[in-house]
Amino acid sequence: MPGNYQLSADTLVEEVGIAKDLGVTSFMLFGIPATKDATGSSAINDEGIVQLAIKALREAYHHDVLLMTDECFCEYTDHGHCGILHDVHGTMDVDNDATLPNLVAQCVSHAKAGADIVAPSGMLDGMIDAIRHGLDEAGFSNVPIMSYAAKYASGFYGPFRDAAESPPQFGDRNSYQMDPANGDEAMREVALDIQEGADIVMVKPALSYLDIIHRTKQTFGLPVAAYNVSGEYAMVKAAARNGWIDERRVTMEILTSIKRAGADMILTYHAKDAARWLRG
Repeated sequence: MPGNYQLSADTLVEEVGIAKDLGVTSFMLFGIPATKDATGSSAINDEGIVQLAIKALREAYHHDVLLMTDECFCEYTDHGHCGILHDVHGTMDVDNDATLPNLVAQCVSHAKAGADIVAPSGMLDGMIDAIRHGLDEAGFSNVPIMSYAAKYASGFYGPFRDAAESPPQFGDRNSYQMDPANGDEAMREVALDIQEGADIVMVKPALSYLDIIHRTKQTFGLPVAAYNVSGEYAMVKAAARNGWIDERRVTMEILTSIKRAGADMILTYHAKDAARWLRG
């Protein structure tokens, strides 16, 4: 992940300021806690790393920046999976229903800290409905939900998982992320999340799923986000460092293709570079 680092709250303020001066004003926050446990309990602590980061950014930049928070537990659990585990016929898997209350608590805690948008990424059944009710009951009815509605079990996440110290310690996430070969399932997942109250729907990854971005936009018409993920970013950086491609040209071509497919928002590690190039 060249150019990307784990940041403390104070260095994050500086980093956001640099990006803001380039014209980047929207940010997605991920947290790496000092300690991890089986349930990811630090994720719902009002003094947790993400909560403190939001408060620091609000104090520094007020509402001149838009802050989105990733809502999941893989970075907070000692096993690297996206929630509480239980035994299913001798195999440990995420307990969907037991995890939902914790996910709601995480979203409410981030909203209390000042998050503008919560973005659940764990692909849990019923998560949007549970979060919407939880936010409303806590007095945050105006906080939108951006759902990772079509999140595939992809090989492109590797660099991020290493950087965020969140690879699964055993097994994989195929039971709650989608089969890369299945496009129709994505439409069903997106439809369910919209029915439950999602305000924005996301397709992840972006580059190998441009058809899913296009189908989602054409079918539902809601704001669509696309996540240009770490593996996509790392491939460009590695090829550019070897002199095999023109980094600027290829990066802008990739981002343009994602936009052309129908994305209204692009989450990308290329943001600062792209902002510099667009400024001329």
